[in-house]
Amino acid sequence: MSIVTVQLGQCGNQIGLELFDNIFNDCQAGHRTTFSTASCERFFHQSQHGDFVARAVLIDMEPKVIRQNLSRPTKWKYEQASSFNQRQGCGNNWADGFCVQGPAHSEVMENLVRRQVERCERLSGFLPVMSVAGGTGSGVGTFVTQRLRDSYPKSFLVNHVTWPYSQGELSDALLVQENDVVHGICGQLLRLKHVSINHINKVIAHHLGAVLQPALTADSHGVYSRNPLGELVSCLASHCEYRLLSISSVPHIPAPSMAYSTFHWPVMLKHLRHMMASSSKTDEGISQQVCERPRRLPGSSNVSLANLLVLRGKDVFTTQTGDFGDAALYSDWLPPKDALSVWKSPVAFNKYEKTATLVSNSQALMEPLDHIVRKAWNLFASRAFIHHYSKFGVSEEDFLDSFAFVEQILSSYGQLGGNTS
Repeated sequence: MSIVTVQLGQCGNQIGLELFDNIFNDCQAGHRTTFSTASCERFFHQSQHGDFVARAVLIDMEPKVIRQNLSRPTKWKYEQASSFNQRQGCGNNWADGFCVQGPAHSEVMENLVRRQVERCERLSGFLPVMSVAGGTGSGVGTFVTQRLRDSYPKSFLVNHVTWPYSQGELSDALLVQENDVVHGICGQLLRLKHVSINHINKVIAHHLGAVLQPALTADSHGVYSRNPLGELVSCLASHCEYRLLSISSVPHIPAPSMAYSTFHWPVMLKHLRHMMASSSKTDEGISQQVCERPRRLPGSSNVSLANLLVLRGKDVFTTQTGDFGDAALYSDWLPPKDALSVWKSPVAFNKYEKTATLVSNSQALMEPLDHIVRKAWNLFASRAFIHHYSKFGVSEEDFLDSFAFVEQILSSYGQLGGNTS
């Protein structure tokens, strides 16, 4: 089954390019007939000339990034007719993107998506890739997400965002990644002296690719999964109040050190489990107390509703994952055997001999989300920038409704660990 990716704004289009590049290079490395066929069907279609063309729609109100994507020489390509841009952006204004630019160009954007859908023999769903920091990524992105839900109500819809906003009511799940965390991975683990946006986008693409590439599930009977978005949602986000998913992955190794590195599943999984328990996005600076805690103390460690562990590489089928089924890591809503899902593939990923990735529906995002809400509330209380939104039809009541919605998310996740404050 195929995924239609919708790249929105500068961030979405840059990450989308790295994602397709990562996936194409990975599935072309070595002789992987079954794996490559499943991967290419999922992310590409072939033109009459045999070229691999991304199943993607490119949307931005400014032309620069889309032009760069279309002209970049790669072994695969975007379709020129699957892009839409204007000469002027949304001025970094969510309201302009959602209330003005989105509705004004709704028909042409919907037609681009429809043409991609018609090329799919079987549609798995949509992956909008966006940032909530800009007018196009956040505003137009929210509008497009809304239209996708209205037009394709039975298809799975999983957003990849830097931070969620009102589209949380529309998507089946939100894969959330924080730029400052990814920046830390680039500097601390990959040892990059000068971290660029391109470096950050490559790490984000690595995380996404590690999850979305074909894998074997517990009941797949040796056949690579056909509906990754549906399986992701059913594993992790079946409850409407819990849709925020974080991604952690190990290892991250500097390119010059790769040839001298050894990969051991027990060590990698121990680090990843410690990261999950402590809400850490890297395995540096993890509290020893958290790592060795035999039982969960109220409010003292990250509590999960559900987790998905994705393992790729050598000896993957003999790897023991029992530590991730520890009841102390989960709320008491589900037994650990139902809260933990494991996907595996013997195919190495992105030049790493072994890769372990955890997608977690847990309390890990509560602290940064609470920080964002407090900062936004302080700005709202001082009436800063409100006039930039009100002139496009966003009222103060809309702001209050949004604050209430996010506060409800925080309250719901707090209840996983018995913390209702």
